[in-house]
This record gives sequence, structure tokens and C-alpha cells, in this order.
Amino acid sequence: MTQAGVALTVLALSGCAPDSVTLEDLEAAAAKVDLGDLDAEQLLQESSAKLDLEKTDLKFGFIKLTDCAPLVIAKEKGYFADEGLNVEIEAQSNWKVLLDRVIDGQLDGAHMLAGQPIGATIGFGTKADIITAYSLDYNGNGITVSNEIWAKMQENDPKLAVDQPEHPITADSLKPIVEEYKQAGKDFQMGMVFPVSTHNYEIRYWLASSGIHPGMYTAQDITGVQDADVLLSVTPPPQMPATLEAGTILGYCVGEPWNQQAVVKEIGVPVTTNYDIWKNNPEKVFGVTQQWDQQHPNTHVAVVKALMRAGKWLDAVDEDGVFLNRQEACEILSRKDYVGADADVIDNSMTGTFVFQKTDVRPMPDFNVFFKHNATFPHYSDCVWFLTQMRRWGQITESKSAEWYDEMAKKIYRPDIYRQAADLLISEGKLDPKEIPAPGYDGYRPASTDFIDGKSYDGKDPLGYLAGFEIGHKE
Repeated sequence: MTQAGVALTVLALSGCAPDSVTLEDLEAAAAKVDLGDLDAEQLLQESSAKLDLEKTDLKFGFIKLTDCAPLVIAKEKGYFADEGLNVEIEAQSNWKVLLDRVIDGQLDGAHMLAGQPIGATIGFGTKADIITAYSLDYNGNGITVSNEIWAKMQENDPKLAVDQPEHPITADSLKPIVEEYKQAGKDFQMGMVFPVSTHNYEIRYWLASSGIHPGMYTAQDITGVQDADVLLSVTPPPQMPATLEAGTILGYCVGEPWNQQAVVKEIGVPVTTNYDIWKNNPEKVFGVTQQWDQQHPNTHVAVVKALMRAGKWLDAVDEDGVFLNRQEACEILSRKDYVGADADVIDNSMTGTFVFQKTDVRPMPDFNVFFKHNATFPHYSDCVWFLTQMRRWGQITESKSAEWYDEMAKKIYRPDIYRQAADLLISEGKLDPKEIPAPGYDGYRPASTDFIDGKSYDGKDPLGYLAGFEIGHKE
């Protein structure tokens, strides 16, 4: 955090409004935090100076998913414009095209899978230095199976054959079905959206926790199907329901509204969400090339400022915890230029509930998290989790040291840029310092057992975490 940010944080915590800060206030704040020889006049200028933008006309890419919302809202509510930015946001056909267009400069940045900056930086698939200074959201995905597979799961576990089965639903009742397919010489096909997507790792985690092998990647074969009980293939998110209905796949892991679309069309049943697989897991990020950031540092900070305001708007609630703006967000997202699904389908999950079946509608206020729980902060431990899964399934072909995981996380995730944006918002009175991690936070979330299998994840011990799995590489 900059000197201005530290001083203004102290002032805000003591109840002093940033727009009324005086030189005396700053000097007093500086003394409290022992900033030494501080030029208060220079600090005040730093806190209120407008960013000198290197580029104002920007084009960002996105995929038609609910969690593109921060980009859409930052544009539609004028937050980009407030920062002096003229932003166009453009839907992309798939994640590979989106990444390629960021790398070659056709897009300034994009709504990315959390694993894309990581996969690109380590050279899996495409090699490029991509960074992220902003996490767009937590959670937001589900795993859906066809009606036929759901009926067989209910036969295997009668406790599922009720209007409201107990959640979370594991893959235990799916395992005998997969084994039947193998014995009959038939492939059990399921879909996910991209090899380095959260969806790929989540569906693998869900399957493997019930002893179903989702396949390995090797240096010679990057299809990820070696030794697989279930064959996972890439399907673009908007095409998931139609591909399921056609019988090409028997289930899938995807973001909203494409699980809800299966419910509405009565072609499938969501059996679990990624909130149950890993509570408050990172999902999408805003990504740019390292070169773009180096050429446009102030513009990057301005973009992050606007996104933070959008995330806060999306998560705003009244005194009873009811979302204030989500219904409006659903209406905006339903436009054909954005998600292009009916608002009634989008709001199935966006307004605090999740529809598993028409008889099983559950309150799930944290299914989509855009701001609270420090969801916007680029936590190093989130990056390390993705790296452990890339190693577990063979996308990283050789074992690495614990230090390597930490070094890679600090290369790709950039909380320093996030802090610059937050400092400016605090100084403008648009952000409470209590709404972001404290200045001394090291970027590693506390160890957690909030996983469907109850395993503990500590980002500071990636090798110990890997060693605890029965399926996949253990080191």
C-alpha cells in the first residue's frame, strides 16, 4: 500500500471522511503508523491526483456467462466512464479465441478463467506472460447430468429419489454407472469448458473424491484422458445444454446460466455446485498481458477501480440481506449483446437461490459472490491451488518445489496493482478500508477444509496437499 493509502486508511478507520482530509489530518495519521519523514502536502496530492491514463479507448473480451457481470456493470453503470475510459466489451466464441486475442493485442484485456493466466504463464497449451490484479468472482458453477443418468443415480442411492435430496451430492452413486459403461465397452463422456478452467478441476475433484478416475495429461498426450474412467471433453458454455440434449455428453460442469437452462428445458439435473465442491472458490479473473500492464500501468489501475465499484454494486444488500441490484443486473445481462439468456433463467441463481430441480429450490445467497469475502482480491493461495491441480493431473509434467509454487503465484497474481486501485477508491470515499484485506495480509488465505471430501488445503504447503490425494500425482 502507498503512503497515501496507509494514512488515509488510518483516517477512515477513525471516522474521517477522505474528501475532508487536511494536511494536519495526514500528519497525525502518519505519526500513528510511523511513516517517518512524510511530506504531508505531497501525500495529499498523491491521494487526490487523477491518473494520467496511457490509453482511454479499450476493448475487453468476455464469454456469455453470468460472471461476466462486473465488466458489464462497470460499463453500463458508468464506472469505466468515471475513470475516463471508453470501453467496448465484446463476446468471444470460446476461451481459446479470447486468450489468443488478448495475447496478440486485439483485446486489451478480458474476463478470463482463473486458470488461464496461470496456464499461459507456465506454458500449458499457449505460452504467454499473463497477469491478473483482480478476481471477478467466487463460485458460480454447477455440475449437471442428463435425466437418464440422474434416474440411474437415484436407483443406486434411494435417498436421492425424493423431492429435496440432501446436499451436497457426491459422485458415489455415479460410480456404478461409469463402471457399467466400461464393462459394456462404452465411453462415459462429460463436458467441461477448457483444459485450464476451474470447471475442469472441479469436475475432476468431484469425480476423484468418489474414486472415479477423470484421466491424466502427459507430455505426449495433452487430451487428459489417459487411464480415464470418464472422458472429459471441451464444450463452449452456451452449447452445453444442446450437446447434453443430443446425447453427445452425459453431463457437464459449467457456469450459469447454462445449468439453469437444463432445468428450464427439462433435459438435465444439476447435482452439485462448486460452492459445495470448494466453498468460496475463485472462478474468473480480469487478465491482461504483462507487456500491456507495463505499457499502461495507470490505465490498468483505473480499470481495476471501476471493476471494484461494479463488484460492490452487485453484492449490495439491504438490512435484511436482500440483494438490492441483482434483478437489475439480470435484466442487463439478458441482453443479446451480453449473456443473451432470459432474465428469468439468469435470476434462478443470481438472486440468492439455486434451482436443482423444480421441487428442489434452495437458498444459496453465496452462489455468486462478486465482492464480499474479499472475493476481488488476487490471493496467492488461489493461484497455488490451481497449480496443485495442474500438477495433480499432469499438466505440469514434473514435480516442483514449494518455493516454485510461491514464486509463480507472485509472478502471475498482482495484489500491488489491486492495492493502488483500492487506495484511490478509499481516498475518494468510494471504498471502506475494512472492505479489503488489511495492509499486512500476505496473500495466503487461511487453511481450509471447505471441500466436498473434507481435505484441508493450505496454500503454503502445496506438496503436503498433493500428497494427500489417492488419484493423481502426489508430488
